[in-house]
Amino acid sequence: MGLFSSINIAATGMSVERLRTDVISDNIANASTTRTQDGGRFKRSRVVLQPINEELTWRGPFVSDEMDKGLGQGVRVSKIVKDDSPGRLVYDPQHPDAILSGPNAGYVEYPNVNIVNEMVDLIAANRAYEANSSVVQGSKEMFMKALEIGR
Repeated sequence: MGLFSSINIAATGMSVERLRTDVISDNIANASTTRTQDGGRFKRSRVVLQPINEELTWRGPFVSDEMDKGLGQGVRVSKIVKDDSPGRLVYDPQHPDAILSGPNAGYVEYPNVNIVNEMVDLIAANRAYEANSSVVQGSKEMFMKALEIGR
């Protein structure tokens, strides 16, 4: 494992968690949006992650091939997907976006965003960001101690 692997892994985690926070904030901001530019209600977005599994062409000169797992692999965003689950129906026949005919006439379909779940996800993303930040700080302190040993 290289010297900066822990920082590289934590950096990928921090960038992913920041994006998750942005997507969750967008979901919360549009929790009651019944009409979008595309037409219809707002649909909740989710971030899909995947590990980074890239073959590296350069290896560290001081570590054997068996021990060197490459620079910090980490995680990246695979895609951002829309959640197509049904929204909640609220009876409000005076609303401009109320359904006009059919079995749900007079109901308004609101987004499938649950504020409580979004807040839990936001707290989890915040904690994960803080944990990755602590890894970077700990690595930095470890490097400084190693430099002090060399004096």
